[in-house]
Amino acid sequence: MSRAFQDLFGVLDPLRGLPMAGRTDLSIVTEVAALHGVPWDATALGRFRDAYLGHLANEIDQPGPRKGVMPGVGRLLDALAVRDDAYLALLTGNFEGGARLKLEYFDLWRYFRCGAFGGDAPERNGLLAKALERVAACGGPSVGPSDVVVIGDTPLDVAVATSAGARSVAVATGGHDADTLRSSGADVVFDDLSDTGAVLAALNLRSAI
Repeated sequence: MSRAFQDLFGVLDPLRGLPMAGRTDLSIVTEVAALHGVPWDATALGRFRDAYLGHLANEIDQPGPRKGVMPGVGRLLDALAVRDDAYLALLTGNFEGGARLKLEYFDLWRYFRCGAFGGDAPERNGLLAKALERVAACGGPSVGPSDVVVIGDTPLDVAVATSAGARSVAVATGGHDADTLRSSGADVVFDDLSDTGAVLAALNLRSAI
């Protein structure tokens, strides 16, 4: 994102000191533009997004200290994908193109038929309603927030659930520890998702079909 902003608008290190975890990409780049006095409209956003995705496609092949799939994620997705009493959808602050690049790299995109993305609303709390609309539109169940469990690794993910009346399962594999996630109001907190049975129980699902 920094490289794209620098290439297009000539701003060096534009994201320095800016909190990013759990936020939508749209809110991040809108704030960056305002901080640096960059004129911002739909055209500027489109140019930025294209440049960002180009850099991300190159960067994703580079090694990184935390690059990889967190413990238990693949096994949990496998377990949920075959159930008839659960439906997987994606709710992420990433632009849709960025989410797809990241998840396809780790062969995880195939688990999610639809969802809501960081270009759909300026703030993350607005994404749950959009996700439910998309689920219904793509042939999934028509449900309300009380039927939803949001799984995430930041207090902002927990806030998405809390603000809408959904439940939340928080996992401390990101930048926030378990105590911080509990303090944010998460219904259940795990150190990681490696215990599939325990996570299914937290989702109010039986451990086997």
